[in-house]
Amino acid sequence: MRKAIDIQAKMKKRKIILIILAVCLGLAILGAVAVFSIDAYVKHVGKADILSPDEASALEDVDCIIVLGCQVKADGSLSKMLRDRLITGVELYKRGAAPKLLMSGDHGREDYDEVAAMKSYAIENGVPSEDVFMDHAGFSTYETVWRAKEIFGADKVIIVTQEYHLYRALYIADKLGIEAYGVAADLNTYGGQYIRDFREILARNKDFAMCIFKPEATGGEAIPISGNGDMTND
Repeated sequence: MRKAIDIQAKMKKRKIILIILAVCLGLAILGAVAVFSIDAYVKHVGKADILSPDEASALEDVDCIIVLGCQVKADGSLSKMLRDRLITGVELYKRGAAPKLLMSGDHGREDYDEVAAMKSYAIENGVPSEDVFMDHAGFSTYETVWRAKEIFGADKVIIVTQEYHLYRALYIADKLGIEAYGVAADLNTYGGQYIRDFREILARNKDFAMCIFKPEATGGEAIPISGNGDMTND
């Protein structure tokens, strides 16, 4: 009798464990479906506004070209991805796509300054200093787009970065009420892209949530993008 009770207890315990595992598996599947569905939605929304350089250059009344920041090496040289973004952004400026460039990146500490390196590149390649603005607090894609609107007063922009990143940037702009178009700066192949693609899936989900709640980014005094870019110099 006791043995039968023990067997029943073990079977009941095993059943509970199987139920818990089934529930966990179900939740994991639902979570994965949600993550990849959001990723696909963000890409779908952003893809519609990606243009060729010719198409972007034909736009009218664009306030500025936003070049999104990327790694600057310890010796001050530009990473390949950032150089390609700058090449593309400067080319669009010279073609008359917009009268101003907005360099947005990480300048969160004194020994690391993406935006100064970006502005220096533009000036060295023939762009007048007063036409190059620096957003020193562009610590994320969401913050860059938020500040472009709220700090720099931009209403219509062209965003330049690699295509995998453009979808999210354009999605954010759409949800924050900025008319934005994107030009992909994929002038080369880049090592480690598989890792960036995976991280971008998570980033799209994060910014999908950010665009629901629309938190304020780092604020500051208004700097009209129609003015003099040297107002943003250090």
